Amino acid sequence: MNYITLPDGLNELSKKVMSHAYNVHSALGPGLLESSYKECLFYEIAKSNIAVSKEKALPLIYKDIHLEIGYRVDLWIENSLIVEVKSVEALTDVHSAQLLTYLKLSRCRLGLLLNFNVTHLKSGIRRIIL
Repeated sequence: MNYITLPDGLNELSKKVMSHAYNVHSALGPGLLESSYKECLFYEIAKSNIAVSKEKALPLIYKDIHLEIGYRVDLWIENSLIVEVKSVEALTDVHSAQLLTYLKLSRCRLGLLLNFNVTHLKSGIRRIIL
C-alpha cells in the first residue's frame, strides 16, 4: 500500500479544523445556507488562534501572467489547508474537481470538502490530497 506523506503538522491541523466543523454542525444541524456554516466555521477556527482567511482570491497563473478571474477559496488555513464549505443535497464530482483545482492553483497539498447539509457530518466529508 502506498502512503502519501504530508508536511509535518498538516494532518494535525486538519483534525483541529474537523473538530471545529463537527462543533458547528452539532450546534446548527443541516438545512442552512452555505454562508452560515462558513461564517461559523471561520469564527471557530479564528477563535482557536489558527491563521485563517475567508474568501481568499486565488489567481490563475498562465505562463507568465496572473489572471484574476474570480476564483475564491472559502477558507484558507495556515496557508497550507483549503476548506470548501457546501450545503447541498449531495457532494458531486464537480465539487471535488473545484477543490482539486484550488489545490493545484495554490500549491497546497490538502483540502477538505465539507457538506453541512447532512444528518451526520461524517457522511459529508471528502479529504483530497495532492
